[in-house]
Amino acid sequence: MTHPFLDLAPLGAAHFAAIEDRVARLLDTGQDVVIMQGEALLPLEGCIRGAARPGTTALNVITGPYGQTFGDWLRDCGATVVDLTVPFHTAVTAARVEEALAGNPEIDFVSLVHAEAATGNTNPVAEIGEVVRAHGALFMLDAVASVAAEPLLPDAWGVDLCVIGAQKAMGGPAGVSAVSVSERAWQRLAANPQAPRRSYLSLLDWKERWIDGGRKALLHAPAQLEMLALEACVERIEAEGLDALMRRHATAAAATRAGAVALGGGLEPYVHAASDAAPVATTLRVPQGVDASALVARALAADPVLPLVAGGGALAKEMIRVNHYGPNATRGVVHGCLAALGAAMGETTGGTGRAVDLEAARRAVTAAWA
Repeated sequence: MTHPFLDLAPLGAAHFAAIEDRVARLLDTGQDVVIMQGEALLPLEGCIRGAARPGTTALNVITGPYGQTFGDWLRDCGATVVDLTVPFHTAVTAARVEEALAGNPEIDFVSLVHAEAATGNTNPVAEIGEVVRAHGALFMLDAVASVAAEPLLPDAWGVDLCVIGAQKAMGGPAGVSAVSVSERAWQRLAANPQAPRRSYLSLLDWKERWIDGGRKALLHAPAQLEMLALEACVERIEAEGLDALMRRHATAAAATRAGAVALGGGLEPYVHAASDAAPVATTLRVPQGVDASALVARALAADPVLPLVAGGGALAKEMIRVNHYGPNATRGVVHGCLAALGAAMGETTGGTGRAVDLEAARRAVTAAWA
């Protein structure tokens, strides 16, 4: 018996390298691109453990939960960490980064998340990159949620380590990821005696055994299904056009934001300024006295495939996230999510429901899409 997921022809080094080249073109980068065989936390941790050590002073910008994780890894490596924490309903500014760098001139590493899907904000990387470059620090960017949803130009923005994953706006698999690495970053990793070597976390292994060897011999058996899925999603992006894909995400975000305001019932955008809101997902704050997790559960009872989730951790009671990314960045999905939320809010609880205007929400979404 055969199965489309099984009995596949081997994925050779040349095919693997060709997929890397297509990812590099997607990022418009001339830097080395390494595809790593795991979810994006693998290269993110590999970057930090490769670049940081005792004596490193890092500026870690926290605009959501992943920034908090980066700080933990940096401290594990013995680095001194300066946390720049920004309220999750907004974005960091280049001026605040510049101020932190000026106050701590010893900083030689900066970590930042481009778009925080978990909180719905996005940060002005181009302006921040200019400030970091002037300071001379190495710049690591988590672009997992932003790639294919909004502009991402690691070379032009001075990003030394740019990590992406395919599972969000790219509409691809979660089990494979990639990182672009500047020559400056390779030098930093090579000079660090604590950088992982002979390890699944090691970027240097890929550099020395794969890139420097002419990309002829893979380090280990490739994650074949994930690599083929990554290739397929890049092909789909190329067919639609990256600019068209980014416009679709921006429109979905604008439509969700406008529709939620028109819906009423006390639902409002969690990120205050539209300019700070990420195109990949829209977060909404529920009204006082409404539990976000319970509201999402009621909404999904009618249509369980809608991309609605409650916020994580402490945000579970107050935040709803509409994950309109990849194939879900469509008018129909946005309409469906707001209709389900409106119906759930209108349900009686203790004899009272919240007044919502489903028709107003529908008109707002349609107008934004037009």
